[in-house]
Parts: sequence; C-alpha cells; structure tokens
Amino acid sequence: MEHSEAPQTPAAAAGFDFEAGEILLVDKPLTWSSFDVVRKVKNTLRIKKIGHAGTLDPLATGLLILCTGKKTKQIDQIQAQEKEYTGTFRLGQTTPSFDLETPVDAELPWQHLTEDELRAALTPFIGVIEQTPPLFSAVKVNGERAYEVARRGDAAEIKSKQITIREFELTRIALPEVDFRVTCSKGTYIRSLARDFGQGLGCGAHLTKLVRTRIGEYLLADALTMPQLEALRPPRPEGEAERPRRPRRERQPERRAGLEYFNATHAASPTEPDSDTPVI
Repeated sequence: MEHSEAPQTPAAAAGFDFEAGEILLVDKPLTWSSFDVVRKVKNTLRIKKIGHAGTLDPLATGLLILCTGKKTKQIDQIQAQEKEYTGTFRLGQTTPSFDLETPVDAELPWQHLTEDELRAALTPFIGVIEQTPPLFSAVKVNGERAYEVARRGDAAEIKSKQITIREFELTRIALPEVDFRVTCSKGTYIRSLARDFGQGLGCGAHLTKLVRTRIGEYLLADALTMPQLEALRPPRPEGEAERPRRPRRERQPERRAGLEYFNATHAASPTEPDSDTPVI
C-alpha cells in the first residue's frame, strides 16, 4: 500500500493523547513481526502503554491495530471482530510451514484444473468449519510453542478448532497462482486455508502473499506507514540529552529461521526494523 503523504486526520493535526488512549492503524511492513512494530512505535513516539489487537505473521503485510493508554482495554474487543484478507495461493507445491518460510517439500500436477473446479472447491470452506493451525505457529503444544517443536523436526499433534469463513472468493486465476479474498472470524489461519484448499483440489498449495485489509470497521486504506508514524515523533523535552543509539542486536536463528530462508531465496531486499527495534 502506498501513501503519497500523511493523511490529514484530526489526530495527526492536533496531536495524539497516548495516555488517554489512541487507536493507531498501521500498515505493517513485510518481514516485521507485530512485536517489532509495537516496540518501534513505543520507542519512537514515547508511549508508556501500548499493545496490538491481532498478530500478523512476518510475511504478511497490512492492517495492524495498536492501542495505547486506556484504549488498551479495547484490545480484546477489537481482536474479536471479523477480519478481511487478500492474497495469493501457489497451487501444485506444498511447504511445511504452508508459506514461504520453508522450502517446497512436494510438487503435484495442477495443469488439469479448470476455472469451474477451482471455484467449486471454495464452497466447503464457507460457513462454520473445523481448521487445524499450522505446526509452524505460536499455538501451544504441551506448554511449548508449536514452531519450536517444528524446527527441531519433532512431530506434534495440533488440535483443530472451529472458525467461521463468511466469504471466500477467487479474484484472479493465473495458474499455478490464484488470488483470493476472504472474510473470516478471529483465529483463522490463512496458511491453513491454503493447505486445505490445495488438498481439496488434489494438487497442494501454499500461501505466497497475504494482506490484511480490514478488522471490523477499521480499514487498511486509513492506516499509516511506518515512515508516517515516525514523522509524528514528539520534540525532545528541553534539557533532555539525546540517548546514544543502541547497537543492533543479532538475529536469533532459532526464532527467525523462516525469515532467514525467505530472505535468502528472494532477491528483493526486505524492509527490516532499524537498530532501536529488537528483532525477536
């Protein structure tokens, strides 16, 4: 999403009151974790109390909602609202993480598929369904994050859960890729939807692009980019010395191994948090 200039909202013009509470709409950059964004905004805008209302995977972009001050009490309410996503599935290939964080582990023919077959395969996923989260996820397995189990190469049983998908449509068909739009309940994994859609077609699939465009009535079109947020940095109080920049922390491969693989296999340089944002 591109913005030619910072939106002229009343809050931007008059100044934020972060202690009383603000709801900030952020366009999360590719490869940043949701926590990266929270820490960057907290440090840049000198916010004492801040949290996000719904995690986005590092390889997803789009709407991330931050709540500050007394508005943090609304986080659970915002998280529970319906989400809308757009993105791309790559048919005929599967990966262990169901996205681009891990290498392709199987290839199957997709050339026989017709548009009618593709659209018919959407129907079983609309409504209240059972969905199994990815093993490469933050779901707890015996007190441990599932992705920690996965990266050790161990097997783990992930329990399915009930979700609701209200809309699921294909917006572009250019095989082996298809673009989609989905509106869904809290807790839906679009990576799992990619896997299940591919299984239904008999050819496998994985997620190659994901953008969150809406949470409830909050729209990505109204979100600020990170540079626009940084431009709202308040002036340093008179007499306060500027603190030296902290040295950049080294990546921790055990937590960000998937991003290391993604960065190594994609020519475009990702946008990364700068040195005052811990990479976790």
